[in-house]
Amino acid sequence: MNGRTSTRRALAAAVLGSALAPMAHGAASIDSIEQTLAQLQAQLAAAQQEIAALKNENQQIKQQVAATGEAVEKAEQEAAARGPSWTEKTSLGAYGEMHWNSLQSKDEIDFHRFVLFLGHEFDARTRLFAEVEIEHSIAGEGQEGEIELEQAYIERDLFEAQHAQFGLFLLPLGILNEHHEPDTFYGVERNPIENAIIPTTWWEGGVGLRGDIAPGWDYHVAAHSGLEVPITGSSAFLPRSGRQKVSEAPAEDPAGTARIRYTGIPGLELALAGQYQDDLTQGLGDRARAFLWETHAVFQRGPFGLRALYAAWDIGGDQAEARGRDEQNGWYVEPSWRFNEQWGVFARYNRWDNTAGDSADSKFRQVDVGFNYWLSEQVVLKLDYMDKNGPTSAQDDHGMNAGVGFSF
Repeated sequence: MNGRTSTRRALAAAVLGSALAPMAHGAASIDSIEQTLAQLQAQLAAAQQEIAALKNENQQIKQQVAATGEAVEKAEQEAAARGPSWTEKTSLGAYGEMHWNSLQSKDEIDFHRFVLFLGHEFDARTRLFAEVEIEHSIAGEGQEGEIELEQAYIERDLFEAQHAQFGLFLLPLGILNEHHEPDTFYGVERNPIENAIIPTTWWEGGVGLRGDIAPGWDYHVAAHSGLEVPITGSSAFLPRSGRQKVSEAPAEDPAGTARIRYTGIPGLELALAGQYQDDLTQGLGDRARAFLWETHAVFQRGPFGLRALYAAWDIGGDQAEARGRDEQNGWYVEPSWRFNEQWGVFARYNRWDNTAGDSADSKFRQVDVGFNYWLSEQVVLKLDYMDKNGPTSAQDDHGMNAGVGFSF
């Protein structure tokens, strides 16, 4: 019941009471009638004031509602003009792995690496990718670990399927160099070919282009900083010893890398890549032109998986040739079987030679067998057995490896 209805009923009751009063008590005097009329007038005036107040309050409510609607609409328009907030355009991820090695050569436990990933979208065509890595848990003077910037580059969309890169990025070489999260491969340790021949993880600073060239085919080319291998000591002309990691790196002789890849059949990847550097020593010694090429295949059909890779270096110059390191090569083949979402087994045969240019038998051979157990899609436990045979018995090694890894 609203205020107007109650006021009207009160007035009607007053009038009725005044009209019936003379009938009940006889004729009323003129004074009593005048008194009654005065009361009625006062009550009517009060009711009119109450109605006016209600009208004013109702108008104020309407104005407030209208103002609120306009404010909400304005806020929505401003938010649309600004676009998503930086939190909505920023992504965070990480991966890490801990290893236990019980080998003839060592018995240790090591949180090998923890990598933090940061991505940010500046606009619809421009974005940032960055990764910061902590190796061996503790970094600092006298410690075994390091803190490294593994990626930090801007990607710009040129066309729908063509992209440019500027900054520090992983090179498009091998199977593991760009994608090495521990839950994506078998074995506790990364395979020795993508360590001794392709020095994974390998990043450089420069510019790159990547994109699609036909259905199922893509390319990736880059001009970037190069290796600076030492020319003396046991590490002379070894690719892994030449990684500069873009840390005040000499850039007298940059390098170029190119890859073409086919992924047109579901579950299949075929790739061919090459890199050229005019002087692998960056002017430290005799000019050492170097060319690396690699080819690999990844196949997954149901529970059966297969990975195979071959990589080789051809290094010029008398100094590299004198050490037999003008030629270096290696390959591996790795079949696997995934029983279900949790269990998978693998075997891998590896063969590599960092002094293939000499006449001596300097090949290394290694067999790895083991299993992965995925606690979740991106959390894995690993166990494997390794048996390595070197050119001499002193370089032989064998034993067990166990690990845990994750990514998100």
